[in-house]
Amino acid sequence: MPAVPVRPPRPARPSYGVGVSQVVPVVLLHGLRTSSTMWRAQLEALRASGERAVVAPDLPGHGTRTAERFTLEAALGTVDDAVHAVGGRAVVVGLSLGGYLALAWAARHPHDAIGVVAAGCTARPGGPLTRGWTLASRLIARLPDRGAWLNARTVAAAIPEPGATDLGAGGFALDVMVDALREVSRLDTRADLAAVQAPLWLVNGRWDHFRIGERGALRAAPGARLVVVPGSTHLVSVVAPVAFSRVLLGALDELDAREAVSSR
Repeated sequence: MPAVPVRPPRPARPSYGVGVSQVVPVVLLHGLRTSSTMWRAQLEALRASGERAVVAPDLPGHGTRTAERFTLEAALGTVDDAVHAVGGRAVVVGLSLGGYLALAWAARHPHDAIGVVAAGCTARPGGPLTRGWTLASRLIARLPDRGAWLNARTVAAAIPEPGATDLGAGGFALDVMVDALREVSRLDTRADLAAVQAPLWLVNGRWDHFRIGERGALRAAPGARLVVVPGSTHLVSVVAPVAFSRVLLGALDELDAREAVSSR
């Protein structure tokens, strides 16, 4: 596993139990160029399902933090801060960029990761797909509007409402692509998958181009559960929000039960 600095552990906060039930906290990590607003449907589903500590931070270079440069260290630090904000241990949920970060963080914090739900991230970064995407990003960045029109048209064509509105509500980070692709390529995602000790769900849309690494991901993490959402593409949580929320709530029910047993 590459040498990515890990912050020293901090003391855990008091129990996150609500009443007599043991409900696990959740951290939601958004995808590349988007922001925490992409999780609106899941936040609504989590609120409707009962009282649970949930936080959805903006990653460096995104949303409220577009003035910052994206680095792997800063991104993993953001995950660390979010987990500690909900009590020191959490279920980490991520899509695409957020999924890779969820796996990387959980691999480095085995005692703090209660579970991982990683979506759209079974492809290994750093290969031909990443190199092609980086070249395209450099070219798009030279356009007068830095690709804003192209991005808006792509979202409108590919993402049904209200997902498209939720995806763009926090703004699109048009200038983060090259930094983020370079930094994520530093990760050894297969090593991260193998190192995750918490229960792991891998979620892919049926038509997600990132499924090209699905078999390799399952070989690296043979205990992981694979969920393929029919009719969905890469941004599965916004393209198929109800289906994704059902997967998430099912995983949380199982993890709630496990934590309740382990705390007796």
